[in-house]
Amino acid sequence: MDELLLPMALHIVLCVLLYAFLTVARAPVVWGIFIKEDGSYPFQDIQTRISANLSNQFEWPMFFYVICVMLIASGNPISSIHVYLAWAFVLGRYLHSLIQVFTTNIRLRGIVFTINFVAVLAMWGVFLIERF
Repeated sequence: MDELLLPMALHIVLCVLLYAFLTVARAPVVWGIFIKEDGSYPFQDIQTRISANLSNQFEWPMFFYVICVMLIASGNPISSIHVYLAWAFVLGRYLHSLIQVFTTNIRLRGIVFTINFVAVLAMWGVFLIERF
């Protein structure tokens, strides 16, 4: 059980960091500070990418949390493959966030997302295979 709690907690930390970063990025608009004469402001471009990435943290990761909770609730020992896949997912989420927020490299972002996607899909697959 404990083996999955740290990856789950670190994903929550990522979400908190993104919320904090988004708050800072939106501060010029909210507080009316650092706005240039043309209406632009610092972090204008990055703010939309942070917001989009934050939304991403509540889409596919939902399936990660569901499988982790099911594994924990089953009361059975958590297999090492599930732990490795959980870590692959969370580390991939951090990498995906860095790529989406700080670059416009959609191809690389897609590759990293695929790793995250497959990690959770594999967690589900192993879980179902172990049950049947």
